[in-house]
Amino acid sequence: QVHLVESGGGLVQAGGSLRLSCAASGSIGSINVMGWYRQAPGGQRELVAVTISGGSTTYADSVKGRFSISRDNAKNTVYLQMNSLKPEDTAVYYCNVGGFQATRPGPFDSWGQGTQVTVSS
Repeated sequence: QVHLVESGGGLVQAGGSLRLSCAASGSIGSINVMGWYRQAPGGQRELVAVTISGGSTTYADSVKGRFSISRDNAKNTVYLQMNSLKPEDTAVYYCNVGGFQATRPGPFDSWGQGTQVTVSS
């Protein structure tokens, strides 16, 4: 089992910055993909940014140029640096990590508990 712990959410004024962190622990053999999703009130969960092994990254159009995803493989941690935040970025942000387990064959696909990001105008 792979467990994710998120941190870094909070309340910020429009134009401000926040940095989210997500640390994975447990039976990790390898990690293939690490990403961030968000869900606004009344909305569906949507992709924000994802990074796969090898360094390729993908961003939602709405955050391109403002958000940056990075990972520390030694720490099994993924970060989301969010700059120039807008009120429409307000949502619960979820971390997602996928890979293969260490102690038994098979993949894992784990989600964090979510962290609230609120951007005031």
